[in-house]
Parts: sequence; structure tokens; C-alpha cells
Amino acid sequence: MRNRVMYLFGCASPPVVYIDRAIRDAQARGWQVCLGLTPSAREWLEDRLPELEELTGHPVRSAYRSYGRPETWPRTDVVVVAPATLHTVNACALGITSTFVVGFAAEAMGKRIPLVVMPCLNSTYARHPQFQRSLEVLRGEGVRVLYGPGGFVPNPPGQGRPEEYPWHLALDAAHEAVERR
Repeated sequence: MRNRVMYLFGCASPPVVYIDRAIRDAQARGWQVCLGLTPSAREWLEDRLPELEELTGHPVRSAYRSYGRPETWPRTDVVVVAPATLHTVNACALGITSTFVVGFAAEAMGKRIPLVVMPCLNSTYARHPQFQRSLEVLRGEGVRVLYGPGGFVPNPPGQGRPEEYPWHLALDAAHEAVERR
């Protein structure tokens, strides 16, 4: 039996600076992890990319591979988008695939690859009317969205605690999604 593979996609939200914790925890749970980042998240972690590539054993991706180039990642069993920003949640729900992370998440929905999305945004952003519609769309497509009780609960602007982001909930949901499949 091959190792389980998780594509972990991080967005430019403060918890992304702790994404190595999620990778290590996932690896301790038996996952092989491939890390994808939005372009802004990649900028935030630019100095740490070699460390993250060594940790995962795979290149960190933030762009589509060039046409005709071979795939460098193994096939995935589950996709986890965490932390997911307001932009990424809305883009996924609307099918606006202008980034690798959103494009692959949209493709995962179409291919019925288990997809877990855990937002990270402040309570002001969470009140945006499109955000609630986007959560409904994603859940309606079978995406496991971890938002609200039992998932990410937003804080007022400037009062976030990125070091306390509940990565374990996303990893638990990934395991459950693969087990149900």
C-alpha cells in the first residue's frame, strides 16, 4: 500500500508562517506532504522555502507547471487548503482559477478528490455577503469546510492568534475524508 499523500495549500494569512508545524504533524500521522502556496504566501515564506522543500522532500509550488513538463508531485489522496483567505474561499466557490492553489482546488472538486478548506480571516471579512454564499457553495459540492464551531472561529481585526490556528482540525478532517472514501 502506498503512503497517503496530502497536498497542503497555504494562503497569505498569518498562520501560514507556522505551516511547518502542520507539515510535521501530518508526517507524524503518516502523510507524505506536498506544499503549495499562493503567490503572496510564497513571498512571505521566501527565505524558508529551502527548509520547507527539505522537510517535505518535494518542491514548493505556487504556479502551474509549464505545459509539457512532467509532474513532480505524487498523486494526492486529499487536498487541504489552510489557512484559506477570504479571496481564496470566494475564488474557489466562484471558479476563478487565477492561481495554482485555487485552480487545483477547483479541479479537486470536479475530480471528487477529498477537499478540506479551513478559512482564516477576521470577523469583519467574515461578514462579507459573498463569504457566506461561498461557504454554502463549497459545502454543497461536498467540500469539508471547517468554519464556525468545530473549525476556525474568526476574531476581531488585529486580535488574531496565528500561533493557535487549529491545524489539527484540518488534519483530522483530511484523515476522515480519506477513510470515508
